[in-house]
Amino acid sequence: MRRKIIPTLLLLFVPVAALAQDAKPAELKLRDIRGRQFRLSDYRGKVVLINFWATWCPPCRTEVPDLVRLQRDYRSRGLRVIGVTYPPQKLAEVRRFVRKARMNYPVALGSKKTKQLFTSSETLPMTIVIGRNGTVRDIIEGILLPEEFEQRVKPLL
Repeated sequence: MRRKIIPTLLLLFVPVAALAQDAKPAELKLRDIRGRQFRLSDYRGKVVLINFWATWCPPCRTEVPDLVRLQRDYRSRGLRVIGVTYPPQKLAEVRRFVRKARMNYPVALGSKKTKQLFTSSETLPMTIVIGRNGTVRDIIEGILLPEEFEQRVKPLL
């Protein structure tokens, strides 16, 4: 009987441990594709979607117009989208894509290390939801669907 209770109790504590990790503010320092440096802490007080993507990733390219729309429609409510490319990426190629897609949010060249600050998952696209207090609130693997935005991001605005 004791053997069955102990594993169950351990499972009950896993979500609490995961939430405790999210309690500290996420920090990230990046340089955008124009060479300007910015920090995630610059966005304190805003809800931030850090979207990891790549020009060579078809679902990522499909998602960009939706992120452009969300940035436009919810900016006044405190939403900020930040695009972070996943390697391998060439700066010239990223700049062309950003211009063609009319991306209205900052885009930075990222690295595997940048993404690993938030998750070890290799999934792309990947969106990290940062709350107004600067802490990680959610991680959304794959394309951010409208229902997910409504349920997991909009309540934070």
